Amino acid sequence: MQNNTKQILEDKLLGLFEENVRLISANDTPAIREARQKAIEDFRNTGLPTMKLESWKNTDLSQALRPDLRSYFEPGKEKIDIDKVFQCEVPDFDTHIVSLYNGWYVFRDGPLVTLPNGTVIGSIARAMTELPGLVDLHFNKYIHGGKNGLNALNTAFAQDGIFIYVPDGVETYKPIQMVNVLNRENSLFVQNRNLIIAGKNSRVSIIHCDDSQNYNSSFTNTVTEVFMDEGSVVDHYKLQNLNNNSTLINSAFFHQERNSRLTTNMLTLNGGLIRNDTHVALKGAGSRAEISGLYLMDKEQHVDNQVFIDHAVPDCESHELFKGILDDQASGVFKGHILVRKDAQQTNAYQTNRNILLTDKATVNSKPFLEIYADNVKCSHGATVGQLDDEAMFYIKSRGISGHNARLLLMYAFAAEVIGKISIRPLKDRIDDLVKKRLRGELAVCDQCVLHCKNQEKKYTFDIDMSKI
Repeated sequence: MQNNTKQILEDKLLGLFEENVRLISANDTPAIREARQKAIEDFRNTGLPTMKLESWKNTDLSQALRPDLRSYFEPGKEKIDIDKVFQCEVPDFDTHIVSLYNGWYVFRDGPLVTLPNGTVIGSIARAMTELPGLVDLHFNKYIHGGKNGLNALNTAFAQDGIFIYVPDGVETYKPIQMVNVLNRENSLFVQNRNLIIAGKNSRVSIIHCDDSQNYNSSFTNTVTEVFMDEGSVVDHYKLQNLNNNSTLINSAFFHQERNSRLTTNMLTLNGGLIRNDTHVALKGAGSRAEISGLYLMDKEQHVDNQVFIDHAVPDCESHELFKGILDDQASGVFKGHILVRKDAQQTNAYQTNRNILLTDKATVNSKPFLEIYADNVKCSHGATVGQLDDEAMFYIKSRGISGHNARLLLMYAFAAEVIGKISIRPLKDRIDDLVKKRLRGELAVCDQCVLHCKNQEKKYTFDIDMSKI
């Protein structure tokens, strides 16, 4: 980003904050108002990220962060029927849907709803006024990782987002689906803030979806904080299927107490520029985290996955698996940082990143990294970047399958390991179908595709030993 453009945008944002601070902080508690003021000062000192920063050296925001980006500090006046705007395409998928439209919560029954089991879901702006003590206890408490101008900007500007509270001992009987829909003619600059609180021994499944209703450019900067109390279980999915003109910065912070269990899976099928920052703090003994990701990118799309796992206490375990397939001039980044602190003995931490490049112009930068200060640990990391395996191609073709179809099956087999980690069956089936279509339609065009994704009534089986692939 050129210095003059960067300075113009930063000055504009600081000016917008000063002009609209009363609107922005209308629902704030004193503690949140103080956090907001500190955040704007941090942004004033830090500014927007550039490629001069180590953590941003492979992701260029200069084209995405433009002075013509528009921020709106009040919701639109049009009446929104969210059932018409967003229709989930997952068959037999029964969820509680909570929606944001252009950054503002859209509700059916009310801005904050308490379910029969005590679970509270709705607008974080309304939660600030109706549940101020609970929000104050957790808001902005789990963001870490040094000075980050975009996180500070989100804390300063965020007016609305999604709030979820699952009480102690409660198991939500169906998943909660968080949907962020963009649909505006102007180039939107949206700051969503989400807060999820899982009580002791609770269990909840979260599906977080980003969707766009047009092909207009947009910049979404989302921060999600997740607190997991003792013995809680959170099953989290981040689904990204946006247009090529969109930019999405998704920062998620998970705080785990004793014996908590986290699984989170980031599935990136489309988007112009996407960056996922995932921070997991294992703060209670016996906690476990499994972080997975799959990204399929083509044309000039770019995806950047940054994962930081903080093993702060003994007897914790983390597993990371990220896989990517990149075609055309697409580019990808993976940086995985595992920190094992001095007192975090008996730590198990494993990290793997694997990538397939389908052209000589596709690129990926992979940097798995271990930082270990304890001596009684089991840790490993690895990264691979390559092309489709020639021996596997020969094996499949020798069974009478064409070269095009052999290529497609290899890509699908490569992605299936991450898809297999989805525990919600209707979601797993739908993602499996979307990945097949994505590979068939844009990564491997084939008129006689053996997967026949568009005809779901046909069933095909392949007598192939997948261990050979």
